[in-house]
Amino acid sequence: MSALHIKKGSTRHSAYNLRPTFSDVQEQHTLAVLVENEPGVLARVIGLFSGRGYNIESLTVAEVDHTGHLSRITVVTKGTPQVIEQIKAQLGRIVSVRDVHDLTVEGASVERELAIFKVVGDGEKRVEALRLADIFRANVVDSTLNSFIFEITGAPEKIDAFADLMRPLGLLEVARTGVAALLRGAE
Repeated sequence: MSALHIKKGSTRHSAYNLRPTFSDVQEQHTLAVLVENEPGVLARVIGLFSGRGYNIESLTVAEVDHTGHLSRITVVTKGTPQVIEQIKAQLGRIVSVRDVHDLTVEGASVERELAIFKVVGDGEKRVEALRLADIFRANVVDSTLNSFIFEITGAPEKIDAFADLMRPLGLLEVARTGVAALLRGAE
């Protein structure tokens, strides 16, 4: 009998997945969960994470269909590929969950976040804060003689970069909404 010459990890020549299913690499995933908008659903979803020791990096919840009483929960979490698969499977078992999508795996997606920053300062720091806000396309939504409140939207990385630049200029407080995400395209 001749030996099969199949490259390790190849799935084109085999009906079986020959890739290793274990990994200790932590990956960040964005999960979109469509749920029935009823009391206790969010607590059950969050309880799944906390009960098993999974961390939530970002959480956004809002009703998306008033007539169908459906809400969308967008969760950003980190874990090994096995942990992410386990999270998705367990989310799918919750009675009030209609659909679970891993936007990180399913294709290109658009992720945005809203944040507001209170920056306190005067003189050159005040001028520099306004200049940087203009570069980042942040809006001034409130101003006093010694402070600004900036509103900025964009990818989480953009929000982080803006915060890093504002810290030495007198960043006092930050409020962030969490990630809202959708798959790109017609699907």
